[in-house]
Amino acid sequence: MGEPEMQLQIHNTMTRQKEVFRPIVPGKVGMYVCGVTPYDYSHIGHARAYVCFDVVFRFLKHLGYEVTYVRNFTDIDDKIINRANLSGEDPLALSQRFSQEFLKDMADLQCLPPTHEPRVSDHIDQIIQMIQKIIDNGCAYSIDGDVYFSVDNFPKYGRLSGRKLDDNRAGGGGRVTVDVRKRNSADFALWKSAKPGEPKWDSPWGPGRPGWHIECSAMSSHYLGPHFDIHGGGQDLTFPHHENEIAQSGAALPESAVNCWMHNGFVNRDNEKMSKSLNNFFTIRDITENYHPLALRFFLMRTHYRSDINYTDRLLETASDRVYYIYQTLLSLEEALATFREGILADRIPLDVQQLTEKFQSGFLTSMLDDLHTSSVLDDLMEPLKAINNNLKKFKGKKQQMPLIQGLTALEKAVKDPLRILGLITSSSCSEILKQLKDKALKRAGLTEEYVLEQVEERTQARKNKEYAKSDKIREDLYARGIALMDEPKGTVWRPREPPESQFDSAVPETKTPENLQSKLQDATLSSPALKPADQAARQDLPPENGAKSPDPASPAVDLS
Repeated sequence: MGEPEMQLQIHNTMTRQKEVFRPIVPGKVGMYVCGVTPYDYSHIGHARAYVCFDVVFRFLKHLGYEVTYVRNFTDIDDKIINRANLSGEDPLALSQRFSQEFLKDMADLQCLPPTHEPRVSDHIDQIIQMIQKIIDNGCAYSIDGDVYFSVDNFPKYGRLSGRKLDDNRAGGGGRVTVDVRKRNSADFALWKSAKPGEPKWDSPWGPGRPGWHIECSAMSSHYLGPHFDIHGGGQDLTFPHHENEIAQSGAALPESAVNCWMHNGFVNRDNEKMSKSLNNFFTIRDITENYHPLALRFFLMRTHYRSDINYTDRLLETASDRVYYIYQTLLSLEEALATFREGILADRIPLDVQQLTEKFQSGFLTSMLDDLHTSSVLDDLMEPLKAINNNLKKFKGKKQQMPLIQGLTALEKAVKDPLRILGLITSSSCSEILKQLKDKALKRAGLTEEYVLEQVEERTQARKNKEYAKSDKIREDLYARGIALMDEPKGTVWRPREPPESQFDSAVPETKTPENLQSKLQDATLSSPALKPADQAARQDLPPENGAKSPDPASPAVDLS
């Protein structure tokens, strides 16, 4: 196939600017993303990186490209060996176990499987061959079974990170060996001689194992060739890992090149960098134990991939609320249209709906083509969702309302297509997702559904008895713990609710303005939330020249009546 007509622009770390993405082979893309070192459960920083590049993968496929996506496992490394020694486990068995746990996390987060997931231990031959080429080309040397890359013999060293040789100190990235035998303290290990109790493989320099950086040079070249389109990873990999990759690959294969280097930002907690030493660090499992994986995925996409993202419980609860709103809207729509699926004609969609859907679809492409601004897409998504909810209120389930039916069908497609591309549509039904979200809310609250239903019944009885203070307290107590009670014509139902943002949210007594409070609760969850204060905090955009566009708060929802 030919190259898609639409022009995707991606920020290239190497050139420090956005560039039009032009694949080496028209219609095909080769992408390599550095994977995990599986010695423990994966953390939220891993989730950030791999959700980011899953979005890249999905969007490239949406544009019509045939994508070869490679993401490796560093299944032999000092960290793995140290952890295995502590647990008395074989290092390769330990890394295999945590590799499988990582894949479970990725599946939960709706990350599509890459085309290839190579492991270092399966590519020792390719690594040895590349090291030998580097030696033959005068850019590496062997000392007593260890092989080091000579940074002095590679003049272009430092061009990705912009760092000078003096900046590359021993210990950089936690994996640069301190060794007085090195010609330059910045030289890094390509091959490490065997130590007692460590995994080892035979090589021309004696038994040993690969250094950290060489694996990605060897495996990317093996699966994608020496020249490929995109190389990605977290910004902490820019130096030394990716800088060293460039040096190794260039020294072994002069034709080696990557057209675009992509790096995602850090994850901070409460505006402080996450780290184990600060005890503010948690795994993906820590989060998905209490929040739906889709809420975490949504949260991660609420900030542009190159910006640092600030994690707070409040922002994750807001993301969970948005996901609930999306799926509740879709479920209500599915139920309303269930008996009208046949005979809906696309050419009879009302003009105002066409205009809204075209505007949203155009905005989606504009945002995504502009360096993948998922934050803008998620903001803009709220307008068609609000239009759906507003018009469902007018739907009476009669065939005579065909313009309304056709309009709702068009809106449904307009919403679902981008959700699918962003990985927010799963194989589970809407009702299943909503049930899972409610179960997570109950767990966070430390409540059971039986208890909540008992409280609903008690509140209903209190209202019948005009015991408004009691009914107020029941509602407010549940609301403060993340459970909202919604009074509907068929009775009171409950749903997850983010905790109140201020005293005002739970201070209005039912005895005075019950309808007003109920309306406020519904508006907060079922109307367009694009400009809610919590989302303003969640939306951490790029500097002005690269910033995502803001949603238009004045845009009216389409009325199909």
